[in-house]
Amino acid sequence: MWGRMRKSGARFLNAWRVETQPGRDTRTHNLFEAAAAYVSACAEDDQERIDEAAAWVSPEALSFGVNELACRAVIALARERDESPRTVARALLGLPAA
Repeated sequence: MWGRMRKSGARFLNAWRVETQPGRDTRTHNLFEAAAAYVSACAEDDQERIDEAAAWVSPEALSFGVNELACRAVIALARERDESPRTVARALLGLPAA
């Protein structure tokens, strides 16, 4: 029974990882590395790095990682500014205060 659960868990975790393309970096990247690379490349408008980071993990995993990064960034900025996360998020998006 435990062997089945372990195999199932391994399949789940492997679904969140994708091996890199031949001729590129051969290590496996996790979704948080991919999200950090993807967001920083987007901020610098570097399409080559965007494409590379997007290929490291599945689109679903990348979406989850980007969402987690956004949440952590808003929380960090809110603490730094001594404001609520809602106020900071709205300000970053250029929305009026609620």
